[in-house]
Order: sequence, then structure tokens, then C-alpha cells
Amino acid sequence: MSRQNTIFAIETIVLTILIFIPRVFSDDLVPIPADKSQLNSWFDANVKPLDTRKGTLDPALVAAEANKTIIKVRVDGSGDFKTLTEAINSIPAGNTRRVIIWIGGGNYTEKVKIERSKPFITLYGDPKNVPNLIFHGTAKEYNTVESATLIVESEYFSAVNINFVNSAPRPDGKRELAQAAALRTGGDKASLYNCKMFGFQDTFCDDSGKHFFKDCYIEGTVDFIFGNGKSLYLNTELHVIPGDPMAMITAHARGEANIDSGYSFVHCMVTGTGKTAYLGRAWKPFSRVVFLYTDMTDVVHPEGWSDNGKPENDKSIYYGEYNCKGAGAAMDRRVGYVKKLSDAEAKPFISLAYIEGSKWLLPPVAL
Repeated sequence: MSRQNTIFAIETIVLTILIFIPRVFSDDLVPIPADKSQLNSWFDANVKPLDTRKGTLDPALVAAEANKTIIKVRVDGSGDFKTLTEAINSIPAGNTRRVIIWIGGGNYTEKVKIERSKPFITLYGDPKNVPNLIFHGTAKEYNTVESATLIVESEYFSAVNINFVNSAPRPDGKRELAQAAALRTGGDKASLYNCKMFGFQDTFCDDSGKHFFKDCYIEGTVDFIFGNGKSLYLNTELHVIPGDPMAMITAHARGEANIDSGYSFVHCMVTGTGKTAYLGRAWKPFSRVVFLYTDMTDVVHPEGWSDNGKPENDKSIYYGEYNCKGAGAAMDRRVGYVKKLSDAEAKPFISLAYIEGSKWLLPPVAL
């Protein structure tokens, strides 16, 4: 073969590879805009419907969405089921289709678990009458992570317009193991839109896997977002309930440097009053949490962060802030180990690439 023919053959092979390799997920790399008013248009442009993205999404997800079904749950008995538990039980293990459970308004007092064998489940609450999923489990009865009102262990879970509530009494320092979770997400590739979580200590266990939250609300007192998830939170309010001398918003559980996890809060709101709340305390020595473009009231303690009384971990903790605002965002009295992120350091945390979103993230279902 001549040299010219060899070059031509190589070029042909390279071109063929470039054609048939799935698109590098360029949408992942478009940064979240600094201007919050552009957030929804950015989302619409980068999290497009299934029909326009079949070549980039996980094949199992594409197949599941092509074969979806709807189950209706109404507390008054006029749906397919009266309880969410009955609806979940009706889904077979090894499920391969998107099952949308439409939930009518009202209170559903039940403790629910979605097993790992039941992926592709969506809980969709009536947007005109958002349902409340309520239970009162505590760490004393179940242990902390099992106390959640809803436990999700499966992949490709989604929730839209749902209130998750743990109605156990507020811990008073006297009752043992009074922590009580409203929700635990332990499966990969979960998304929540317009959902609210109500509790006190350990309200939300963002346990493991890649997760996405938009337009949500989470309230609590101590460690009210905890776990080892890798999660991106957009336009989500973190509300510190007053009354405790010290509050902790996050307690991230990254235990080793090679674990790919961390919480990124972008264009969020930290609300409350009293300078009592720390943005995070290091549950584990490699805890990783960042706040970017976030509005913070004076509920944030001037020091901002806690190493949980273990200064030996100050070099391994990754806590960062970037272009935040509000009375609680002042950096002049922050602890020495927090990073005031540069543009380059912030970049990985302000795009969908952080959670590989172009492979699995879809817009919220609308019914």
C-alpha cells in the first residue's frame, strides 16, 4: 500500500470512529449561568425531552420510557389503589418500563420502600393539590437511614410535586435516637422536581449515587442533608428551623479521597435567622460540599463550616464557596480550610457534567 493510500485509510478509520462514537455529552459542559433569571431557560436548553436525545441517553432508560404506564393512587379510593404501598407492590421485580404513579391530593400515612429491583419509578403528585407522604419513624425504632418515610434504593427514580414528611417529634436532647428522616435516596440517577422535605434532625439522607434536585425545599435542624451522594441542587431552599443553639445544614460522608461524591448547591437559598447554622460539618474526613451563587441569610454562622472537632481532617475536607451573596455569605470570618473558589475551581460544580446528566436526566414528567 502506498503512503498516500495508508494516510487515506487511517483518515477513513478515524472519521468512521468519530461518526459512530456517541456524542461526547457537550450539553453537560454548558455552565449554569451566573444570572439566576436565566436558570430555567438554561435548563430547558440543556435537559431536553427524550425524543431529541435518544442517541445520548442510557439505552435502558430509552427503552423504559418508550413503554411507560400510569397507575393512579387516590386516598379516597377512586384510583387504582388507595395507598402508595399497594401501588409499589403491584410493580414486578425486575421492572423495565417507566411506571408513573399519579398521586392525588391528601395525606398518605405510610412508610414506603422502593426496592433496588424496581427501577424506573416516578412519583407524580397532583400539582393543584400536592400530596403529603407522612410517617413518624425514628432512629430508635429503625436506625437513622431506615427511619425515612420513603426509602428509594432503585435506579432512575423521579419525584415531582410531592411533600415528604417525618412527623416524629423534634429531638429534645433527652430522648435517645430521636433522629427521623423524611426521605432517603440510595439509588443512582434520581431526580426530584418541586418536592419538599419536612423534618428536624437528619431530614434528608442523600445517601449514594448521582442525584439532581430542582425547585425543592428542605428544612431541618441538625445534619438535615446527610450521606455520601453526588448531587446537584438547583434553586432549592434550605431552611434552618430556629430554636437550637447550633444547626448543621449538611453532613457529607465522603470517607476516602478516591470516592466520587459531594454536594453542589447552585442558585440555592439558605434561610432562617440567628447566626446558628453551619453550612456543613465533616461527617467523614473527605467531606465535600460547595455553595455557588447562593443567597444566604444571617442564619449562617460567620465561621461557616465545622470540621466536627477533628482538625486533623482540615487538609482533606473540601468545602468551597463561590460568588454567594446575602448577610450570611461574608467570607472574612470563615474557617481557614474553606476555599474561596476561583473560576477554574468552581467550573466542575456548575454544569450537568458533575452528575453526568446528559446520560440520564430528563425534564419532569407533566400529566
